[in-house]
Amino acid sequence: MTPATVLLIALALLAATFAVGWGLRLRAAGSGGGSLGWSAVIGAVTNFFDTLGVGSFAPTTAAFRSLGLVPDRVIPGTLNVGHALPSVAQALVFIAIVEVGPWTLAGMIAASMAGAWFGAGVVSSWQRRRVQVGMGLALLVAALLMLRQLLAGSPGGADALSLDGARLAVGLAGNFVLGALMMLGVGLYAPCMILVSLLGMNAKAAFPIMMGSCAFLMPVAGWRFITRGAYGPRVALGLTLGGIPAVLVAAFVVRALSLEAVRVLVLGVAVYTACTMLWAARRDA
Repeated sequence: MTPATVLLIALALLAATFAVGWGLRLRAAGSGGGSLGWSAVIGAVTNFFDTLGVGSFAPTTAAFRSLGLVPDRVIPGTLNVGHALPSVAQALVFIAIVEVGPWTLAGMIAASMAGAWFGAGVVSSWQRRRVQVGMGLALLVAALLMLRQLLAGSPGGADALSLDGARLAVGLAGNFVLGALMMLGVGLYAPCMILVSLLGMNAKAAFPIMMGSCAFLMPVAGWRFITRGAYGPRVALGLTLGGIPAVLVAAFVVRALSLEAVRVLVLGVAVYTACTMLWAARRDA
């Protein structure tokens, strides 16, 4: 079997285990309070744009706070549980439909997982605001480099489907760092999209890499919140029910886009994410 096939099987087994375990917990304890309808709408909208690379945590948090769906203390758990299966759906679809070198895909996903494990014990002690400022500025610089690439034209070989040699080493190291920074709540999507593009890969290749990275992390993180009861069960269920169909619709929107349109999308996501990070850092000052 190819590495991509192994990844798909492993991810499907992980998702099935998570879904069955969560279902049994919901059946035993009940779904709790909160609006299932509103959370399903939020899940559909945020996961549609998440599939385009915008990210789902920040807009979902804003919606929760504006509608008062769950207390602030259980927002992290509700996000991780409710968005886990839609994230798995994203990864399954994009690994299957977007061509990317299987060893590059497997290596960068493994690097992000190793980074997340490392980050849980080390990076989580860093000051969140400094990381937000640093990542925000770095994304703006990377976005300027991408803009120059769009205007001047991409160099030869900039549509590669895999990495090797020094570029692979840089990619693995970069995704390791991004996996670690996820433990601070810094989203992986936009930085990974930029990293892949600047390394000369086809911009669409970022989608299975970034989504596969998150899909293997979120069910594990979500299960920890479930076992501790530190989430809103009914609201998380709504996010899942609304999110999975939206992912399937958005995935084929991305697939139908031209490569140039995807590059513009990556640039827009990078600028948006950089601005939200810098704004969050200013708010937390």
